[in-house]
Amino acid sequence: MNYEQLLSDMMQKDDRYMILTAENRSAMRNISNTIPDRFIDTGIAEQTMVGMAAGLASRGRIPIVHALATFLTLRAFEFIRTDIGIANLPVKLVGAVPGFLSDGNGPTHQAIEDVSLMRGIPTMNVFCPADEEDLILGIEKIFPYNSPFYIRYNNLKPVVKHSPFEIGKAEVLFEGDIMILTYGLLLKEALLAREILLSENISAGVINMRSLKPLDRETVSDYCRRSDLIVTLEDHFITGGLFSILSEMMVFENISCEIFPIGLKSWFKPALLNDVLEYEGFTGKAIAHKISKKFKSDNNLFKLSW
Repeated sequence: MNYEQLLSDMMQKDDRYMILTAENRSAMRNISNTIPDRFIDTGIAEQTMVGMAAGLASRGRIPIVHALATFLTLRAFEFIRTDIGIANLPVKLVGAVPGFLSDGNGPTHQAIEDVSLMRGIPTMNVFCPADEEDLILGIEKIFPYNSPFYIRYNNLKPVVKHSPFEIGKAEVLFEGDIMILTYGLLLKEALLAREILLSENISAGVINMRSLKPLDRETVSDYCRRSDLIVTLEDHFITGGLFSILSEMMVFENISCEIFPIGLKSWFKPALLNDVLEYEGFTGKAIAHKISKKFKSDNNLFKLSW
């Protein structure tokens, strides 16, 4: 089952669901024909679309809103915060081509601060699936949820068999002395990096974070306390993303551990996805090299070049 099929099935079973899009139909092209009375395309008007979604939600609907992630979270931010966030309305925001999935697009179309923006809204939750299977498992629980959610849309083929999804729970795939915490498309590269590290006799594990908000504090704090090194890996600015989330949790929980962030410090050079990963140093091989170098080094963590 793909995203569109699940969406269609859920709409057939529950007439509260409505689809809104700002000219972003690629994930659900056929629904406008099969369920036209609950499908609205506002055109390139993300702010209007979010305002409409808030109005529909206040009248008992569950709007599923689709737009390019960068325009949804940046252009319509005030509307999301004020119309949806303050009222805690059950609007689901689906951002297309987030992070490196924006590959061929330049900085204006790169959503690499979206997690930071969305998690900053007190009532907003954040889901970042690793692939389409992860996405499907998540939305079955998330769409009926009675609070807003931001979802980084991802329809890549899975590289692992995922466990059932729970809101606020991470997916521990492998354990090791070094734990790589990641989300989205970089799960694949994290798993490749793990294999390389194991070939160097470095014990490494991988956690698919999935739910960045609410955070699985119990699982993450446990690994922070007993791991030799925690690596945060993300196609997002280091500031505001998983590294920041983890750092905040560690301060709150009074945990001290070594943490090594691998993320973006600036916008990435647009190209085909594989070339972006290669150029920016986010292939499994490059990630493994960075982790191996860090693990073997006696340098202070915070002498990183920011």
